[in-house]
Amino acid sequence: MSSRIEQIIDEIEDYIESCKYQPLSNTKIVVNKDELEDLLSELRRKTPDEIKRYQKIISNKEAILADAQAKADAIIAQAEVQTTELVSEHQIMQQAYAQANEVVVIATNQAQEILDNATNDANNIRMGAIQYTDGVLKTLEDIIGNAMETTKARTENLLSSLQGCYDVVNANRVELFPEGQEPDASSGEGSAGKPQELQVTEI
Repeated sequence: MSSRIEQIIDEIEDYIESCKYQPLSNTKIVVNKDELEDLLSELRRKTPDEIKRYQKIISNKEAILADAQAKADAIIAQAEVQTTELVSEHQIMQQAYAQANEVVVIATNQAQEILDNATNDANNIRMGAIQYTDGVLKTLEDIIGNAMETTKARTENLLSSLQGCYDVVNANRVELFPEGQEPDASSGEGSAGKPQELQVTEI
């Protein structure tokens, strides 16, 4: 079962795919700001919980190693008990020591194998959690980058509209005082030429 954060990312991707392109553009889209912000807000709320969950998985490495160490210690302790029993039961001390040493070697090898396997398992869990978290952060990075591009395009359109308004106002002033005449504060409103109509492009 996928996590809620994965579902939110899928919803954002589906939403972006459903957005219409801006006129005369094959890369820039028109988005509903409120709808996108709602998805991003939920993503921000869920991301810390998701990362904490994988941090908990990573922290389980210590528990895995501790459990493996406990099993290894138990095997060695059992081997030591068997060694004591062999020494006490057998009259030939040399044979007893040989058998005891063999048991200790086998037990030590088994303990090392358990530790190695536990370490590998813990590292695999840790790498999987890190890769997943990095994938989530990469997706967030892409979403934020797209949002920045959209905001930049809207800002550029606003500046273009304001420049058009400025040009119209400037042209009206020139028509009011042709041939380099200076405005006279006492003369009231100028009558030379009809002021151009201001037009503001809707963003």
